[in-house]
Amino acid sequence: MSGLTHFDDSGASRMVDVSGKPETARSATASGLVRMLPETRAMILDRRAAKGDVFEVARLAGILAAKRTGELVPLCHPLGLDAVEVRFEPVGDDAIRVEATARLFGRTGVEMEAMTAVSVAALTIYDMCKAVDRAMVIDRIVLESKSGGRSGTYRREAP
Repeated sequence: MSGLTHFDDSGASRMVDVSGKPETARSATASGLVRMLPETRAMILDRRAAKGDVFEVARLAGILAAKRTGELVPLCHPLGLDAVEVRFEPVGDDAIRVEATARLFGRTGVEMEAMTAVSVAALTIYDMCKAVDRAMVIDRIVLESKSGGRSGTYRREAP
C-alpha cells in the first residue's frame, strides 16, 4: 500500500508494531495560530476574559489533550509522556501563536501529541472567547520539528 505504515500488504488498517524498535529520547514541537479581533487579543493579554485566565485554561487543556492522543486518533499508540509544554505568544495585533512540545523516552514519536496539544489549546481559546468574537480563526497547525528515532531530526523550513 505505497509505504503507508498503518496499512498491511492487503490494505487492512493496523497499528504499527513498535515492539522491536529501540527506545530513544524523542521530542516534537508543533504550532498554530488563533486569529482574532485586536480587542479580543487585548482582553486575553490583559486577563479580562469573563471565563477566567484564557492562557492557563488553554495550557491545561493542551496538556490533557496530549496525554489522551491515543484515545482520540485511531491507530495512535497510547504513550506515557515524560513532558508536555504549551506556550503562547502574541503575533501582530490580531493573533496568538500556540506552541506545544511533547517529550518521552520510548519507541515511537510524539508528533501527534504535540499537534493535538496545539489543536485543543487553540479550540479552548476559541471556546473561552467566542462570546465576544465568533469570527476567530484557528489557522496553520503544523509540525515545527521532531527528533529521535530512526528518521532522525526534522525541522520545518521558514516560509
